[in-house]
Amino acid sequence: MLQILSNRTYRHLFAAQVIALIGTGLATVALGLLAYELAGPDAGVVLGTALAIKMIAFVGVAPVAAAFAERLPRRSMLVCLDLVRAAVVLLLPFVTEVWQVYVLIFVLQSASAGFTPAFQATIPDVLPDERDYTRALSLSRLAYDLESLVSPILAAALLTVVGFQDLFAGTVVGFLASAALVVSVTLPGPQPSAPRGIYERTTRGLRIYLATPRLRGLLAVSMAVAAAGAMVIVNTVVIVQGEYGLTQRSTAIALAAYGGGSMLAALMLPRILDRINDRSIMLAGIALLALGLVAGTQVEGLASLMPLWFVLGLGYSIAQTPAGRLLRRSSRPEDRPAVFAAQFALSHACWLITYPLAGWLGVTVGLSATFVAMAAIAAVATAAAVVLWPSSDPDVVDHDHHDLADDDPHWTEGGHRLGHRHAHGFVIDALHTQWPRHG
Repeated sequence: MLQILSNRTYRHLFAAQVIALIGTGLATVALGLLAYELAGPDAGVVLGTALAIKMIAFVGVAPVAAAFAERLPRRSMLVCLDLVRAAVVLLLPFVTEVWQVYVLIFVLQSASAGFTPAFQATIPDVLPDERDYTRALSLSRLAYDLESLVSPILAAALLTVVGFQDLFAGTVVGFLASAALVVSVTLPGPQPSAPRGIYERTTRGLRIYLATPRLRGLLAVSMAVAAAGAMVIVNTVVIVQGEYGLTQRSTAIALAAYGGGSMLAALMLPRILDRINDRSIMLAGIALLALGLVAGTQVEGLASLMPLWFVLGLGYSIAQTPAGRLLRRSSRPEDRPAVFAAQFALSHACWLITYPLAGWLGVTVGLSATFVAMAAIAAVATAAAVVLWPSSDPDVVDHDHHDLADDDPHWTEGGHRLGHRHAHGFVIDALHTQWPRHG
C-alpha cells in the first residue's frame, strides 16, 4: 500500500491531509473546553449546535464551492481555503460570546466544505491507475482513523504543559503546513468544460449523482453508515459512563476499538477489492452494520461493547472506503469536483438526520430502543441499496442516440455502431442525460 507514496505529488498531498487532520483534531478538543468555559453546564448544547452548524455548512456550501472549483486553479483554491481555515482558528481563542463561536464555526466548516471535495477530486487525476487510487483511498481511511486516536492523546499530552487556547495554535500550524505542502507540488488543473451558468454548475453534480444507479445505491449505503456511526459517536459516552458508570478512559478505549476495526478493514481492502467488486463489498459492509446494531441490544458491559464496536468499525470502513472508486467511475474528469461535492453534501445530510436522532432517542426511549431504531434504518438502507444498485453494473453500456446526426464525432467513441446504437464507458453528461433502462 505504501508504494504509492513514491509519487511525489500524492506524497505531499497525503502529508497535507494528515497534518490538517491532526490540527483539526486538536481544535475539536480545544473547542469542547472553550464551550465549557463559555457555557459551563450548557456546553453540550453549544457543542451540539456547533455540530449541526458544521453539517448544515457541509450540505449547503459544498455544491456551490464545486461550481467555482470548475473554473479556479485547484492549487490556488486549496491553498486559499487552508489560509481561511487558519485565520478562523486563529480568532477562536479570542471569542467571548457563544454566538461568536457559531459564526466562526460556520465560516471554518464552509471552507472545509469547499476544500475536502476539491482535494478528493484531485487524487484520481494524480493517481490515474485504479489500483493505485484504491490504495490511496485506504490510506486516506487510515489517516482519518489514526487522527481519531492520535489527536486526543496528543491534546492530552499538550494540555499538561500548555493551556487549551494553545491547542488552537497547533491547528493554525497544521493548516499553514497543509497549504505549504500543496504549494510545493503542481496539481492537474480543472478540465475544460462547456460554459454553464452558476445554477447549472451548482446543481450539476447532484443531477449526475441522482441519475446514476450505482450512486443512488451509494446514497443508501451512506445512510446505513450514518446510522451506525451516529450511534457510536453520539452514545458511546452515554453507554460507557452513564449506563456502566465507568471512566473517561473506558470511553476512549471503546472508541479505540471502533477505530481499530476501521483501520483493519482499510488495511485489508486493497487486496480484497482486486478480487471482489465494489457492490458486493459495500453491501456486505452495511449488512454487517445492521446486524451489529441489532446485537447492540444485548451488550451488558465494556467487555461485550468493545468487540461490538470493533465489528461496527470493520463494517463502517468496508462500506465507506470504496466510495471514491464509484464516484471516479461515474463521472468525466471535468465533472469530478461536482460529483465528489454531491457525495460530500448528500452523505453529510444523512449524518444531519442520524446525529440528532441517535441523541434524542437515547434520551427519550432508552439505548436498547435506540439500537433497534438505528438497526432498522440501516436495514432499510441496505434493502434500498440492493434495489437501487443493479447487480449487473458494467462500465460499458449499450445505448441509443436517436437524435444524434450521423456525422457527429461522438459516434467514434466506444465499440461498433449498429444504426443509432453503440456502446462505450457510460456516464451521465450532456449527451447522456438518462441512464439506459436496459443497461
